[in-house]
Amino acid sequence: MKFTYTGIRVKDLKRSIEFYTKTMGMKEIQRGKMQAGGTFVELKSKGSQQILELNYYPPETKYYEKYASSSELDHLAFWCKNVRKSYEKVLASGATSAIEPWDEDGYTLAFVKDPNGIWIELIGKKVKLTSSKPSKKL
Repeated sequence: MKFTYTGIRVKDLKRSIEFYTKTMGMKEIQRGKMQAGGTFVELKSKGSQQILELNYYPPETKYYEKYASSSELDHLAFWCKNVRKSYEKVLASGATSAIEPWDEDGYTLAFVKDPNGIWIELIGKKVKLTSSKPSKKL
């Protein structure tokens, strides 16, 4: 067996697609209707094999449940070139802060919540701050 994708239940499909494509930079690779009446949308990041499946179940469908934030899904992880910049970008685009960026063992990490309350980890190598050296006047 091998891991194939992560499927998450969303309460607003359009808003979720917009968040993951525009804010997180993912691309829609497939969309379809389920036999039971729900809709699924598969998303993928450039250069990654991981797939995120958004599942929406309208109220009149077989698998509809009143949406509730729960702890069954721990988090989704996104590798970033600069976690602090990515953190600010996703907050400006509708995410909410869960844990502000911090450095640990050569990495920078942060956690945000998407519009559905799902935790997202932002992780990347610690970026060395460039020091501005005073210019020498001749």
